[in-house]
Amino acid sequence: MIEAVVVVGLSSFVAGFGLYAASKKFSVEKDPRIEEVNEILPGANCGGCGYPGCSALAEAIVKGDAPANACPVGGAELAEKIGKLLGLEVDTSVRKVAKIKCHGDKEKCPPKYEYYGPADCHAIVLLGGGNKGCIYGCVGGGSCVKACNFDALKMGDNGIPVVDEKKCTACGLCVKACPRNLIELIDVEKRFIVSCSSKDKGVETKKVCSVGCIGCRLCAKNCPADAITVENNLAYIHAEKCINCGKCEEVCPTKAIIKL
Repeated sequence: MIEAVVVVGLSSFVAGFGLYAASKKFSVEKDPRIEEVNEILPGANCGGCGYPGCSALAEAIVKGDAPANACPVGGAELAEKIGKLLGLEVDTSVRKVAKIKCHGDKEKCPPKYEYYGPADCHAIVLLGGGNKGCIYGCVGGGSCVKACNFDALKMGDNGIPVVDEKKCTACGLCVKACPRNLIELIDVEKRFIVSCSSKDKGVETKKVCSVGCIGCRLCAKNCPADAITVENNLAYIHAEKCINCGKCEEVCPTKAIIKL
C-alpha cells in the first residue's frame, strides 16, 4: 500500500515538473505595453472598434494590426495618448456621429397597420415588410436605442430615433442594429443630410411619404461643390465634398434634405 502511494506521488511530481518545464520552455512573453494600452482604453468593451473587447484591441494596436485611433469611444484625445505611449503618428481627424437617414414620422409617413408585439425593428420588418407605407423607412422599434451603450439615442415622440451628438461615440453599434441601414456615421461638422433612404420612383415615394426624396436632381444641379449624386432615385450628399452652404436644402421640394 505504501509503495503504491509513493509511486503515485513520484509520478505526479515528475508529471507536474514536466508540465512546468514545458510551460517555461514554450511560453511566449507578453509585451508589457499591451497592458499599458489596455489601461488607457475606456473599458467599454462595446465592439465598435471591430474587436471583441478593449484588451483585444490593445493587443492589436501594439502588434500594429490596428491604428492608435481605432477606439471610437476615446476619440482624438485617447488616440494621442496611445500614440505618445507607443511612439506612433496619429490621425486625429474630425469626430464622427451617427445620423438618421429617415424623418418620415407617423404624420409624414402614416403606418399601414398598428403593430402589437416586441419592440424590435427586426421583428417588425418581418411582419408584412414593416408597419410603414414606405418599405425603406424607420419602423420605430428602437433597436438602435437598445444597442447604444452610451445613452446617445432615444426615440422621439414622432417614432423616429434622435441622436445626442454630444454623447455619440461613433461606435457603430446602432448602425449594425438597424435592419434597414438607415444610420450612417458622418463627420459631426457636416450639417446637411438627405434624410431619406427610399429608392422608389418619385411618384411612388410621394404616395407613402410627404418628405421622401423623389430623385428630382434639383439638389445636385444647385450644389456649387458638386457634392451630391443621385442614384436609384435617391440623392446622396458626399460629406467629404460638402461645404455646408445649404443650397440643397433650399431647393429640395419635399424637404427630404434637412439641416442638423
